Amino acid sequence: MAFHQKSGAGRPAQVRPSAPARKVPVRRVEPWARAQWLAALPAAVASVGLSVSADQQGLLADYMVLLAHWNSTYNLTALRDPQDMLSHHLVDCLTVLQPLARHLAQRDAALAVGDHAVPSVLDVGSGGGLPGVVLAICMPGVKVTCVDTVGKKAAFIRQVAAELKLPNLKAEHARVEQLSGRYDVITSRAFASLVDFVTLTQNLLAEGVVWMAMKGRQPDDELAALPENVAVFHVEQLQVPGLGAQRCLIWMRSV
Repeated sequence: MAFHQKSGAGRPAQVRPSAPARKVPVRRVEPWARAQWLAALPAAVASVGLSVSADQQGLLADYMVLLAHWNSTYNLTALRDPQDMLSHHLVDCLTVLQPLARHLAQRDAALAVGDHAVPSVLDVGSGGGLPGVVLAICMPGVKVTCVDTVGKKAAFIRQVAAELKLPNLKAEHARVEQLSGRYDVITSRAFASLVDFVTLTQNLLAEGVVWMAMKGRQPDDELAALPENVAVFHVEQLQVPGLGAQRCLIWMRSV
């Protein structure tokens, strides 16, 4: 038997209809034009202590315009605000250039005369080309391969290589464990755990060279879980201007 709450002299209580939920307006963020990226780049480059030529800054601006344009259709990155793309993507990737250049210089110094082959870098789970495209633009003497399992992301990187005329950049649409070849440095940015990263790529690492994993806060649990045949020889803390978060590079080699 159902009972109804009453109010007053036996009158049924009146239930007020709930007010309709107010819609929160979505702020539309306009992408930057090439000129706006060019205006922002000198300070961004200087903030991480780099020397990047005007031509390279132009290519970086072109890349960011392409990334924003393709992102509207293909969802290459969750970020849409140009200021966020500048700090969280571009400057974040620029900070690894000096550590990578230092490592490659040490590699060349250790090689015998005549053994100085063009160094190669594999960017695993590259997504929209971060950091692979940035490395290819700023380090033209390095061959960069970006691999991703999502076809539209690999297609975007191929388009970038064609439009920006980057002969040292190529993309692979594949699972990384299906790749062949050898690379001097294998890098990733938020690809997977360190264990998965090294396990899936160990057969691609050339003898005596390294993994360079881009991470946020130092992942102590992941470091502890690494197999015995992987040695961490350096955890390098990074300062990313404009980004209020911790960043580090995990340098590893096979032993």
